[in-house]
Amino acid sequence: MRNDRGRGNVEYLIRNDESRREILRSTQNDTASHELIDIYGWNCYNVCMNRSFEIAVLSGLMLCLAGCTSSGKERVWEQVKIGDLALVHSGGQPGVQPLRTMNFNLHIFEIPAENIGKLEDVWQSLYTQPLRFYNYPAFNANLFKVRFGKRYTWSGIRDTLAGAGGKRMGRFSLLLADGKPQDITITGLGNEQEVCYISSDGSREEPTVGPGILGLRIAAQKIASERGVCNVVACPVFSPPMPSAGLLAEQAKSHELKFTGAGFGLKMGLDDYVVLGPRKYISEQTMLPGLFFSNPAGTFFLDESKRKGPERKSSVRVFVLVCTSINI
Repeated sequence: MRNDRGRGNVEYLIRNDESRREILRSTQNDTASHELIDIYGWNCYNVCMNRSFEIAVLSGLMLCLAGCTSSGKERVWEQVKIGDLALVHSGGQPGVQPLRTMNFNLHIFEIPAENIGKLEDVWQSLYTQPLRFYNYPAFNANLFKVRFGKRYTWSGIRDTLAGAGGKRMGRFSLLLADGKPQDITITGLGNEQEVCYISSDGSREEPTVGPGILGLRIAAQKIASERGVCNVVACPVFSPPMPSAGLLAEQAKSHELKFTGAGFGLKMGLDDYVVLGPRKYISEQTMLPGLFFSNPAGTFFLDESKRKGPERKSSVRVFVLVCTSINI
């Protein structure tokens, strides 16, 4: 794994399905205050540093992981950080605090990879303003995309996904205790492999992981000063096989890999939802967006406009997280 910490001009060697290409990332001096939160330990800290993250992309037949950056129009999140959503445990003695829980449904859809362009109808009909990030340019470079919606738009989003050939592959009901994270399995890694991603400090990482599970870690906490509202933070994480308890479980947990560069957070109320999906279709399973969103083995889809049976097609995953209740 090679770490380049964003000083001066940095050259990345990026793999794709056919070859490796070199792209150049240039940085400029700019001052920004980055408020970060450790989603896995819930400890807040502030880091003030001089940086600007602007990626120059070389055109090609396929856009590679670190070569993808935000367009000039998508700058609304650059100064909005996930630290604004710091989850802090309340004080008091065990047993005297009321049980605070938040309920969510996580819907997992798959659509044919050839129809990924139809997701633009989803993104354009939803909102960006409530969202927070550890580092938005890193989130963008990881080819993740997320939008926020209200209850009255949910049925339309379902119709749009169905119109793109989407199938709901599953629904998970989550009961989240106040500030306690829960993992949802996305895919399994049976063997060791490299995973290429952009970290929250802007460096390109390529560690070897596996075997284990790639999941989506979700946590929520009630906001005492705002009735019916909670802070929600979500982030991809790799976890090795983990014993149920004891010293071995603690050792295994220390080997987790948290992809905070692809993490996001926001405030949510009843029936609010977020849609998480890929910016581009990346089939390469050694890149984080390909591993998290893509299903190269494919799924059977039925095209009702054609008079033939279901066809197996490569697909991409789209996640919809819906807040169904906030209990105090």
